[in-house]
Amino acid sequence: MIETRVLPVAEESMAEAACILSAGGLVAFPTDTVYGVGAHAFQPQAVEKIYAAKIRPRDKAIPLLLATPDDLSLVAESIPPVVHLLAERFWPGGLTLVLRKQAIVSAAVSPGPTVAVRVPDHPVTQALIVALGAPLAGTSANLAGNPSPVTAQEVVGELAGRIELVLDGGPCPGGIPSTVLDLTTDPPMILRPGAIAEEDIRDILP
Repeated sequence: MIETRVLPVAEESMAEAACILSAGGLVAFPTDTVYGVGAHAFQPQAVEKIYAAKIRPRDKAIPLLLATPDDLSLVAESIPPVVHLLAERFWPGGLTLVLRKQAIVSAAVSPGPTVAVRVPDHPVTQALIVALGAPLAGTSANLAGNPSPVTAQEVVGELAGRIELVLDGGPCPGGIPSTVLDLTTDPPMILRPGAIAEEDIRDILP
């Protein structure tokens, strides 16, 4: 069993979290929606640990969290023009976009040809991605099928002994998972309702 530590968000704990992620470990952190658990996106063996920790079905792809919209081309290709309009309106924020993935995105992240991406609107998440120097493969920090946690204490209740570190940044301000929009279909399809209202998205789609 892994020893799970809980540390308050501070310069030292952020640096330690980045080191754990770089070494292939798992870290939980606050986002603008719910607490997430993440791994280095370009380390397939690290991403595999998320499935084991959450008891997550292997056919459920893991979204990637980016520091800024400028990082989108690192993980996605054939990006349609509407993405830039959506990003300008909703990023950083609670909208996840499904796009065609770059070859660097492993089957551990997504077994199919697509990848889900988001730029979270939370300073801790953004700082962690910058400190890591790579996108985070991140999903809610709960056992699969359970409610998404909004506090560090709830994360511990779910994943203690399964991950190395929980960054305690206080309660998440959103508490609602992101809206997931698939832009690889025609017309685009909302796969999961969430923080961004469907009507607001439809206002921008062609």
